[in-house]
Amino acid sequence: MPEFVRLAAHPVRWRLLTALATGDLRVRELMARADAPQNLVSYHLRLLREGGLVTATRSSFDGRDSYYRLDLDRCAHALAETGTALHPALRGLVAPPTLPDAQHHRPPCEVLVVCTGNSARSPIAEALLRHHSAGRVNAISAGTRPKPALHPGAVRVLREKYGIDIADQRPRHLDALHGRRFDYVITLCDKAREACPEFDGRTRRIHWSIPDPAAPPDPATSSDPTGPDDRGREAEEAAFARAAADIDTRVRYLLPVLALASEARP
Repeated sequence: MPEFVRLAAHPVRWRLLTALATGDLRVRELMARADAPQNLVSYHLRLLREGGLVTATRSSFDGRDSYYRLDLDRCAHALAETGTALHPALRGLVAPPTLPDAQHHRPPCEVLVVCTGNSARSPIAEALLRHHSAGRVNAISAGTRPKPALHPGAVRVLREKYGIDIADQRPRHLDALHGRRFDYVITLCDKAREACPEFDGRTRRIHWSIPDPAAPPDPATSSDPTGPDDRGREAEEAAFARAAADIDTRVRYLLPVLALASEARP
């Protein structure tokens, strides 16, 4: 039996997978979604992590907590391998996610992306949402405690990896968007998730627990904790590359969801 079928076929694991498909969640939230006790949820999460379908990151808001994430790329490959195992003609049946052309005839989906400083993660997500949707998603970003300027690492990684220039952009405070209606609000920072206000009942909330690429290096592993040396700069560039790649993957899988939501609007 293919590994994906073995893992996904259990009712509790399937409920966990479908819950995580909507965004990153903590154990207590998964308990409510799966309607199962903590010991059972933790057991099945361990199996999903061992199978490579789910990963976990420590919460930046509460270090005693963790956020669990579904690896959608891994699921797509596993589904493709499952189809091939059933019949060779099913090889490559799973296609990369795209935004349907029908979205051209709909009003743009309004998406707000939030992190704490609005200097790194949320500007990257805003730019990639606009880029991949060719303007069919009206994305804007803000911060709960915005920094004075964008982080140079965010500007650099978007320019070098994706050909996007956000050098003239400035962080904005979340309060500046008060009263504006959004179809989706995406938080990329665990602290921002806790601080982000509630919106009206039509707004859907999504959380992506993404480590801050601008966080200072651990002094225990830095060769010069007092200033950025060559190793520190390389580590920072690698951190921004990882964050941008993670956000890019999540954005690509979100676009078809946004298209379906737009089609469902009256």
